[in-house]
Amino acid sequence: MLVGVVRETFPGERRVALTPAAVPELRRSGFGVVVEAGAGLGAGFPDDLYAEKGAEVVSDRREVFARADIIAQVRGYGANPEAGRADLPYLRPGQYLVGFFDPFANPEAALELAPTGVTVFALELLPRITRAQPMDALSSQATVAGYKAAILAAEALPKMFPMLITAAGTITPARVFVIGVGVAGLQAIATARRLGAVVSAYDVRPAAKEEAQSVGARFIELPLETAGVEAGGGYARPMDEDFYRRQRELLTAVVAEHDVVITAAMVLGRRAPVLVTAQMVAGMRPGSVVVDLAAERGGNCELTRPGETVEVNGVKIIGASNLPATVPYDASQMYGRNIVSFVRYVFGRAGPDFGEEITRETLLVREGEVINRRVRELLGLPPLVREGVG
Repeated sequence: MLVGVVRETFPGERRVALTPAAVPELRRSGFGVVVEAGAGLGAGFPDDLYAEKGAEVVSDRREVFARADIIAQVRGYGANPEAGRADLPYLRPGQYLVGFFDPFANPEAALELAPTGVTVFALELLPRITRAQPMDALSSQATVAGYKAAILAAEALPKMFPMLITAAGTITPARVFVIGVGVAGLQAIATARRLGAVVSAYDVRPAAKEEAQSVGARFIELPLETAGVEAGGGYARPMDEDFYRRQRELLTAVVAEHDVVITAAMVLGRRAPVLVTAQMVAGMRPGSVVVDLAAERGGNCELTRPGETVEVNGVKIIGASNLPATVPYDASQMYGRNIVSFVRYVFGRAGPDFGEEITRETLLVREGEVINRRVRELLGLPPLVREGVG
């Protein structure tokens, strides 16, 4: 089978789905690789590196789609809702698409993909099970986002992160508060700690306490009923507004004590909960910084504007958007390894086994139908009852 890699067209997207290092791994497993010229340039991978590793580089994007059995992308249509539509005429029945498709935020894109006859595997749907970990692109990219969030905060804060003892006196360390201790939150904690900050963390999930402490954070516990909040896979279940109101009341004093607040609280498939209100921001010291990693999902901070940095009463609020694309070299290396693992696992035998858990759960579109149950519900479609589908 031939794996095709095309240049990403989402504005500002500099990652590439496969790096040159991934090409020999796929070739050893019996796959050929064809790459659109310039696909890796934004991440620091010129065309000649792909050619040296055994990939075929072609100048025509349409040729990649016409020849490849499997198209690997970072942002497929849905995760690239405007520019991605231009690729729909290039798709053909029997072809496979693998990448991010943002099916819960843009389920309508799946309806447009279905009539093309392609089979779509959305990596956002990957089950959080042990054998799927090498394919977990959400986690790999969240790691990059968490790292970059701490770097952005350190750059924006008008004071240094570490404690310094100098001839001019002692500089006290910055105080960082991370809300949401998933993969991104844990990496934000670890990076802020390496930069010398004193870090506290909070998560509604009780299991997060040990994880936060393991990377050096002081865990903040609030007097809230948290039974049943764990949704699995590092996510929390959506709670009612009374719960969030009480949570915000209790967090107000904690937020005011810190120089930096990094928010990374997500609810899978839903808008991010608002945890930092305008009133809480008003209580922060001038010069403080909020980095909102949930900006693309509506934001954990009431004042967040996705993709923008705003200043309110001297507090900077950074609406972090697509942070992995700002570290494209390493983000692409990690994503490429996820793609290689997925392609080998799903296509490395006689072909996809649609009854196998990983294959079944990541399936978004097949045989002209939107397959995923939750996406069908969002679209108002009835359940599928055909054998092997649903």
